[in-house]
Amino acid sequence: MKPISLLLVIFLTLANRAYMQIPAYKYLALGDSYTIGEQVAEQDNFPHQVVQLLQEKGILFEKPLIIAKTGWTTDELQDQLQKTPPTPPYDIASLLIGVNNQYRGRSSEEYAVQFEQLLKQAIEYTGGKNNRVIVLSIPDWGVTPFAADRDRKKIAQEINTFNALNKKIASRYKVHYIDITPFTREAVNDVTLLTGDGLHPSGKDYKRWAELVVGKIGEVINN
Repeated sequence: MKPISLLLVIFLTLANRAYMQIPAYKYLALGDSYTIGEQVAEQDNFPHQVVQLLQEKGILFEKPLIIAKTGWTTDELQDQLQKTPPTPPYDIASLLIGVNNQYRGRSSEEYAVQFEQLLKQAIEYTGGKNNRVIVLSIPDWGVTPFAADRDRKKIAQEINTFNALNKKIASRYKVHYIDITPFTREAVNDVTLLTGDGLHPSGKDYKRWAELVVGKIGEVINN
């Protein structure tokens, strides 16, 4: 082997080792079907797309820890966190929860109390760093084919009420807030934003959410 080739091999080997030693950031995603990505492949849900987009920017994250399940309400997510608590600290935590409270006819007052408790926990999971927590608004499922026989106007009004509450609470705790609800309402004219069940968002829509989340994370990590 020529000396210059040997030097190149040594350089690349050392560079690779240094790269492997860079600690990856940790991301915790809390929520329901919209977080776990019902009806889409794992890599297409928004937390995984967030990590992929960040890696493309040279910001290394571990595979996201997703604590979410289709159908969960705020109290059911809370119960799961008590049964199987995550292991902090996390560099980033996101919280998107509430659609099933609305769907089941639960009160907005109850939602506000339970959402605030969850948000406080999310902040604790980041070591008390408010600027490392991101709240996403609740999607409007009322525009989907699934809701064809429902009162769409009533659903939209209730979703707006719940979102007004989670936005107010997020502001009080000085965490990031991303309003993805307008994206989801575009599904009324674009079925490609939905999966085959005519209810849940497709990877195409999740990518738009992920891009906004990445923007917030980039601000935090780079500062």
